[in-house]
Amino acid sequence: MSYRNAYNIDDLRTLARQRLPQIAWDYLEPGAEDNVSLRENRAAFERIKLLPRTLVDVSKRSQKTTIFGKTYDTPFGVAPTGAAGIYGFAADIALARAARDANVPFVLSTASFEPMEKVAREAAGGTLWFQLYMSKDRESAARLVNRARDAGYEALIVTTDVPMIGNREPNLRNGWQIPFKLGVKNMIDGVLHPRWLFGTFFRTLLDSGVPRFQNTDVNVGGRIITTDLSQFRARRDALDWSDFQWLREIWPHKFFIKGVLHAEDARIAVQYGADGVFVSNHGGRQLDGAQATIDVLPEIRAAVGKDKLVMLDGGIRRGSDVVKALALGADMAFAGRAPLYGIAAGGEAGAKHALDLLKSEVDRVIALIGCPDVKQLGPQFLSRTA
Repeated sequence: MSYRNAYNIDDLRTLARQRLPQIAWDYLEPGAEDNVSLRENRAAFERIKLLPRTLVDVSKRSQKTTIFGKTYDTPFGVAPTGAAGIYGFAADIALARAARDANVPFVLSTASFEPMEKVAREAAGGTLWFQLYMSKDRESAARLVNRARDAGYEALIVTTDVPMIGNREPNLRNGWQIPFKLGVKNMIDGVLHPRWLFGTFFRTLLDSGVPRFQNTDVNVGGRIITTDLSQFRARRDALDWSDFQWLREIWPHKFFIKGVLHAEDARIAVQYGADGVFVSNHGGRQLDGAQATIDVLPEIRAAVGKDKLVMLDGGIRRGSDVVKALALGADMAFAGRAPLYGIAAGGEAGAKHALDLLKSEVDRVIALIGCPDVKQLGPQFLSRTA
C-alpha cells in the first residue's frame, strides 16, 4: 500500500511498521517499561466524549490559529523527535518542509542528525523552533542557544523531564545505544527491509556518511558509532530553576518549558519568564506511570492564566484529539509519532499527508460538533466517561 492510500494515521503506522527494521521501529513506537503512560495518553483522549450542537451554521469553518502574531492554517504543529533520520532520509529537513507547506510550526530536536543551520536553510519560510536538551555545562548550552538564535529559530523549547534517560527496554534488547553497535541480528533485519536499507540507510551514507548528532555541541559532528554522549548528558540530574532562569536571560525570543505535568511547575516557569509551557510526558518514553497529558491540561491552563500559551503533546492521532485539547485549554497541540509514521511510509510527502489527514479531520469534527471556528472551542463541547 502507498501512503497515498492511507486514510488515517493508523494506516500510516501500519505502513511504517512494515517498512522499518525492528531496531528502528522499537525506537519509534514503544514507551518506557510497561508502556502504561504511552497507552494512557491514548486512553485519556478516548474517555473524553464530544457533545455536538445542532442547527448551527458551520458553512464557513476556520482552523486559523494565531501564535505570537503569526497565523497558522490549523491548530497543531510538529513536535521534536530525536534521531528522526533513522526513519527516513534527512527526516528533519523533510518534516520541516512538510510543516512549512502545511503552514504549521516545526520544532527541531537537539538530537537531530541535521545541523540546525541546514534545516533552517532547507525549510526557509517556515516557522522553526528549537528544542534544547541541556546539561549543567552552561558554556555548551550557550553555544547551542546562540547557534539557534543566529540560524533564525523563533522560539526555544527547554525540555526538563530527562534528569536521566527513561527505561526503554526494547532499545536495550536491540542493542540501541550510543555509541551505536550494529550487530548481526540488526544487519540481517536491515537486509530484510530493502526499501529502508536503500532509501534511508545507504542513501544517508552516500550523502553524508555515518549519521551524526549535529546539535549536541559535544563532539559536534561525531558519528553515532563512535560518539559518547555521556558528557552531553552529564549532570542533567543537577539542573534546577536557576538554570532555567539563566536560559531565559540569554535567549532573546519566545521561551517555553517542555515536560510539565504539575500545575505548580507551570506557575514557577511563568514566574521565571516562560512565555508558555508544553504539557508533555515525553510521549510516554520517560516516566512510566506518569499521568496522561490531556488529563492534567485543564489544571495547568488554570495555573498559568489566559495570557500565557499552553501547548500539548502526547497521544495525538486524530483531528478529534486536537479539538479536545483545544476545548480543554490548549492553544495548540503537537504531534510527534504521527508525522514520523508518514516519514517512514513516504518521506516528505508521507509526512505532509499525515498533516493533511489531521487537518481534514479537525475540519470534519468542528463541523459535526457545530463549532464553526476553533477559537470558539471550550469545555461546553465535551463530556467525560470513566
